[in-house]
Amino acid sequence: MSPDELRDLLDDLIDGWENEVVEFKEAAHQFSADKTGEYVSALSNEANLRGADSGWLVFGVSNSRTATGTTHLDNVAKRQSLKHHVQQSIDQGLTIREIHEVDVDGKRVVLLEIPAAPQGIPISWKGDYRARAGESLVPLSLDKQDEIRQQTINLDWSAEILPDATLDHLDPAAILRARQGFAERYPRLAEQIEHWDDVTFLEKARITLNGGITRTAILLLGKYTSWHLLSPHPAEMTWKLTGPESAYEHFHTPFLLNATALAKRIRNIQLRLLPPDELIYREISKYDERSLLEAIYNCVAHQDYRQRSRVIVVEHVDRVEFISVGEFFDLSPEDYMLSERVPRKYRNPFLVTAMTELNLIDHLGNGIHRIVADQRRRFLPMPDYDLSEPTEVKLTIHGAVIDEAFSQQMMVHSDLPLEDVLALDRVQKGMPISKEAVARLRRAHLIEGRSPKLHVSSAVAAAAEAAASYVRTRAQSDEFYAKLVLDYLAVAGEATRQDINDLLWDKLSDALVEKQKQNKVMNLLTKMRQAGQIRNAGTRAQSRWVLS
Repeated sequence: MSPDELRDLLDDLIDGWENEVVEFKEAAHQFSADKTGEYVSALSNEANLRGADSGWLVFGVSNSRTATGTTHLDNVAKRQSLKHHVQQSIDQGLTIREIHEVDVDGKRVVLLEIPAAPQGIPISWKGDYRARAGESLVPLSLDKQDEIRQQTINLDWSAEILPDATLDHLDPAAILRARQGFAERYPRLAEQIEHWDDVTFLEKARITLNGGITRTAILLLGKYTSWHLLSPHPAEMTWKLTGPESAYEHFHTPFLLNATALAKRIRNIQLRLLPPDELIYREISKYDERSLLEAIYNCVAHQDYRQRSRVIVVEHVDRVEFISVGEFFDLSPEDYMLSERVPRKYRNPFLVTAMTELNLIDHLGNGIHRIVADQRRRFLPMPDYDLSEPTEVKLTIHGAVIDEAFSQQMMVHSDLPLEDVLALDRVQKGMPISKEAVARLRRAHLIEGRSPKLHVSSAVAAAAEAAASYVRTRAQSDEFYAKLVLDYLAVAGEATRQDINDLLWDKLSDALVEKQKQNKVMNLLTKMRQAGQIRNAGTRAQSRWVLS
C-alpha cells in the first residue's frame, strides 16, 4: 500500500475504533512479543468469523484516538524477529502478514496486518485458542472453534466419517509414530500424551471427529488391509524409476509410515561441486531428505481424492517429479517461493490440520519456500512447478547441476536476494525474465548476452568484478547510514543538509537515481529526528542538524 492508502486505512480504523478485529496500543517504546502472539491468535480467529481478510494491531495511538508515536519495531531485525517468534509459537504456523509504518504529523504509527484464520482451521497460541470480547482478550469458546471447523466440513472429503471403520482398522505402529509426532509438536504435553488411550489421543490430534473414524484417519494411520474402506478412491502412492534402469513400487496405507518408505526408495548419492578459485570439492547429497518428504507430504495433503487417482513419484537420473491430481488450490507457486505465506484455504483442511498436529507439516504453507531454501543452500537448481495440465500439479526437484555457472554464482553470492536467485535460475533454464530483473542481474554482472538469449555469467572469470558491483548496488541498512551521521555530528558539532548529502552520497546504492537518493537522505533524517537522535537547530529552508 502507498503512504496515502495507509493513512486512509489508519483513519478508517480510528473512526471505527476498537472492536473484535482491531486493537490499538499506545506502546511508546516496546510491547511484549508473547502478548502480540495472543493478539495474533485472537484477531485472526475473529477476522475469520466476521468474514474479514485481516485483523489489525496498531501501535502508537492513544485511547483518546490521537497518534502519539512509537519506537516499537523500528528496524528490520526487530520486525523479522517478531514475525519469526510468532510463527514458531502459533501452533498452525501462521504469522503477521505485513508490518506497515505511517507518519501522522511527525508521529510514527505501526500497523500489524494479521491474516484471517484459514477456513476450517482455528488458530492457537502455544496451545490456547484466543478470541475477543469487545476490546478484551478471552479464550475462543468451543462453539466458536466448532463454527470455524464446520466451515468446510460439509465440503471436505478428508473429514467424512466412515461408518464401517473402527479402531481395529488402524495400524498400532502408525498410532505410536503419530503419538511421537504429536509429542514433538507439544513437548509440554508429553507426559499427558503417554497416559491418553487411543480414543482420547486421536480426538486430541484431530484425526477422528466426535469419536468417528474419518477418511483422514485411514489415510494416515490405516492398516494395509484397511485401504479398501476408502474405495473407490485409491489410497495409493506409486514410485517409478525411469531411465537406464526401470522399476516401480506401490505404497498403500498407512501414509504416515509409507511416505518415509517411499522417500527411501529414491537413490540419494553424494555429488561433488568445485567452488570458484578453490581446489577442494564440496560434497552434497543429491537430494535433501527433508525436501523429499516435504514434497510427498504436500502431495498427500493437497491431492484431490475425489478424482480417484494416486500420487505418483517419478525418479529420473537427474531429478524427481511429484505428481498430484487437482489444480493448484490457492494463489500460485511463485507466491510461496518468495515468502512464507499462509494459504487462505485448503482442499482438505481436516487432513492438513491432522498432518500439522502430527508434525508432518512444520508450518502451514511454508513447504514450497523451505524446498527453495534447501536447493539454494546446496547450490542446485530451484524447484519447478508445471501447471500446464489444468487438473494436475507437477513439482520437480533437481538432483544435478544444469549450468555450472549458476551453481558457482550461488557459491559466490550467498546473500543474493531470493527474487534474483529465482530470476537467475530461469535464465539457466532458458526461461524469460522481466526487464527489471534483466537490468538488476546485468548490473551485478550475473548474466550476459541479449534477450531472449541470456546466459549466466561465469563466476570464475567475473567473481571479483561481480562482487564489487553487487556491493555498490546493494543498499545498506538505515542503521548504517544513521551511524555515519551521528559520528559526523559528534566530531563536527553540526551539519547542513548539503554536508550530510556529501557524507552519504557515494555510500548510497548505485542503483538509486539522484531523486531517489535525495528522498533516501530526507527520510533518514526524518526517522532520526522522530527517534530523538538529532534535531534541526535551523529552519526548514536552511537546516542545521545537531545531536539531540
